[in-house]
Amino acid sequence: MTAQRTFLKKATPVASSAPSSSTDVPAIVRGVIDDIRRDGDAAVRKYSEKFDKWSPQSFKLSPGDIEKIIARVPQQTLDDIKEVQANVRRFAEAQRKSITDFEVETAPGVFLGQRNNPIDSVGAYVPGGRYPLLASAHMTVITAKVAGVPNVIGCTPPIRGEIPSATVAALHYAGADEIFILGGVQAVAAMAVGTDTIKKVDFIAGPGNAFVAEAKRQLFGEIGIDLFAGPTEVLIVADETADPFMVATDLLSQAEHGPDSPAVLITTSEEVGKKTIDACTELLKTLCTADIASVSWGNLGEVVLANNIDDAFAIADEYAYEHVQVLTASPRDALTKMSHYGALFLGPMTCVSYGDKCIGTNHVLPTRGASRYTGGLWVGKYLRTVTYQEVRNAEESGKLGRLCGRAARAELFEGHARSGDLRAHNYLADKFDWIPEN
Repeated sequence: MTAQRTFLKKATPVASSAPSSSTDVPAIVRGVIDDIRRDGDAAVRKYSEKFDKWSPQSFKLSPGDIEKIIARVPQQTLDDIKEVQANVRRFAEAQRKSITDFEVETAPGVFLGQRNNPIDSVGAYVPGGRYPLLASAHMTVITAKVAGVPNVIGCTPPIRGEIPSATVAALHYAGADEIFILGGVQAVAAMAVGTDTIKKVDFIAGPGNAFVAEAKRQLFGEIGIDLFAGPTEVLIVADETADPFMVATDLLSQAEHGPDSPAVLITTSEEVGKKTIDACTELLKTLCTADIASVSWGNLGEVVLANNIDDAFAIADEYAYEHVQVLTASPRDALTKMSHYGALFLGPMTCVSYGDKCIGTNHVLPTRGASRYTGGLWVGKYLRTVTYQEVRNAEESGKLGRLCGRAARAELFEGHARSGDLRAHNYLADKFDWIPEN
């Protein structure tokens, strides 16, 4: 039965302003990828000049370049980068320890095993644009390195014609083996197909705008990707114990990501819902990013009144949002009553911004309902879980051969069946017309 709800504020979506509806994003991206595939570095430079007004002698930073750039970053920022990265590394290492290789003997002399091998080469894309997302360097590079990836390339665009010094520091301290000041589709395509100066990678991770997301979509299959990420989403489940001022603050903290970032409150308290709406109105008067947050909250913000807390959790699962914050008397109930989310943030002492910036869990998370079938970026995304088999017992090999023959012929695979027959013949002396007698 569908959980009942009443809207105290309902989204009124308008056409997205970025990119405009007249922009054929797939066609533009396809053209850039095709050009880079054909012309390599020359095409990369052409598009960097066109889109970013950026054409240095070399897009790759040398060790000396990196040292000089980091020297421009305030010491407090460097210290904070290192502290945040320690948190990310600590959690990633715990994840890696949870993934084990194993070997089992399923029958006498029949050994089956699993190994988790890291991807050979990864490209980490760290966007620039409106905000220099240092945290994306932590999340993509450190996680890959903890997984054991030997080669990680970091790409980040210039911001208003300048090298983003703090982002470079974050990429360097995270362990990137090469750093390129290169953005957009041209960066993703260059890493995916390879050029004379940029090595081809096997996997690309990291968020980006609509063009970057489309590039990853078009290149998926030729390379692996972390996930198809859309605009940031936040949903808060709150009961009568929640502080409306806190709810409003935390909703707007995510609404500032972009004009297409939905922020939703599901509450069992009409008073909390109405006071949250009022608090948002007041906070937007002084928030310096209100030009963005007010658009997303105004167009995509929702406040939903649920009959009870179980209905609230059920409605939240329907949204299947990226970030779900739980401000209730018993926040850990969400661990058993919810299953569709990218990440949970439990209780008033926790907030989504912690996950975005500093607490240590990964902030590259599924959006647009993708949490119904996948989690976010984690150490396991950089590992290939492979299996191996070995049969050392002749009788067991013969028995498997008989089973294989019957199973394969049921599917009309005669060649498969004969591989099984041969083992049954060699180890159990079974007779088959197609096997010549010695």
